[in-house]
Amino acid sequence: MTMPMYPPKPSPGDRVAVVSPGAGLPGLFPRPFELGLERLRKEYGLEPVEYPATRTMGSTPRERADDIHAAFADPEVKAVFTSIGGDDQITVLPLLDRELIRANPKPFFGVSDNTNLLAFLYNAGIVGYHGGTVMTSLGRPGALNPVTAESLRAALFTSGPYELRPAERFNDIERDWADPATFDAEPESRPGAGWTWVNADRVVDGRAWGGCLEILGWLLMADREVPRDLSAFDGGVLFLETSEELPSGEEVFRTLRNMGERGLLGRFSALLMGRPKTWSFEMPNSPEDAERYAAGQREAVLRAMRAYAPDATIVFDVDLGHTDPQVVMPYGGAVRIDGPARRITVTY
Repeated sequence: MTMPMYPPKPSPGDRVAVVSPGAGLPGLFPRPFELGLERLRKEYGLEPVEYPATRTMGSTPRERADDIHAAFADPEVKAVFTSIGGDDQITVLPLLDRELIRANPKPFFGVSDNTNLLAFLYNAGIVGYHGGTVMTSLGRPGALNPVTAESLRAALFTSGPYELRPAERFNDIERDWADPATFDAEPESRPGAGWTWVNADRVVDGRAWGGCLEILGWLLMADREVPRDLSAFDGGVLFLETSEELPSGEEVFRTLRNMGERGLLGRFSALLMGRPKTWSFEMPNSPEDAERYAAGQREAVLRAMRAYAPDATIVFDVDLGHTDPQVVMPYGGAVRIDGPARRITVTY
C-alpha cells in the first residue's frame, strides 16, 4: 500500500467541520461541547461548522456518513474535528466513500471510537490525528491543559518534528458534565512518574498505527480497515491506549495475543503504550486500586510483547488517549523513538 501522506494544514481564520461519527453526545451534554467550540474560536482562531447529526443522539449510520462526506467535500472546510467518541462508529465505515475522502484530504482529529475513522484514513493514504476531540480535549473544565493546547496547536498549524515530553502532572478522574459547577475549576491532578522504557538500547524510526485497543479489537473481529498486507507495518510504531471502560489486564492480554496470532505485533519495532485510564463513574477506583490496575495492565502488555515481539522497544505511560493532558499522535505519520536518549519525536 502507499504510505499515508500529510494533508494540507488549516490557518487561523479557516472554517473547520465538527461532526459526531460515533454518538451525538453534544445534545446530552452541551456545556463541554459549547466550551470546546468557543476555544476553537478564541484559542485557535478557527470557525467551527456543525453538521446535522452533530447533536443528535440516535442518528443513523447513514446520517453520520453523510456528515463526514459533506465535511470532506466542502472546499471551504480545512479540517475535521470530532465532538467525542462513542461505540457505534464501526457501522459507519461500510457507508463511506473512500474515493471522495481520498480526493479531499484534510486533517482529522479524534480519539477512542474515532480509531475507526483514523484506520480508514490510513488505508485511504491520509495521515490523521489521534487527539483533539471537542468535548474531552477542548472542553476541559477550567482551562485548556497547556500540554494538550501546545500539542494540538502544533498538529493543527505546523509541519515537522515535535518532541513529546512526560507530563509533570496528570488526571484521569472525571466530574459530572451535567453539573454546572464542574466547569468552574480545573480538575485535580497528581504527579506523573515519567515514562517507563523497555529495550531502550536502539533508535526506531517508523510510521504510527494503532489507537484505542478495544476499538482495534472490534475492527479485527469485523475484519475491517486492517491492511491485508501486513508488511505495511514492518519497522513501524504501534501506539495503544485503553478507554474509560477499564478493560481488565486479562482482556488486554487476550486482545494483544490475538493481534500477535494475526501476525501484527511482530511487525512493529516499537510500542508506545498510553497512560491507562484508571477511574470511571462505574469503577471509581481509590488511588491504591488505580495503581494496581495500571500495574496489572503493564504486566499484561509485557506478557504479550514478550511472546510475540520480544525485541520491540516499549514506552509506557505516554500521555495519549483517555488521559489529561493529551498529546496528539499523527496516525500514519512519522515517529522517532530514541531509546538511549529517552526521547520521542513525532512529525506533524
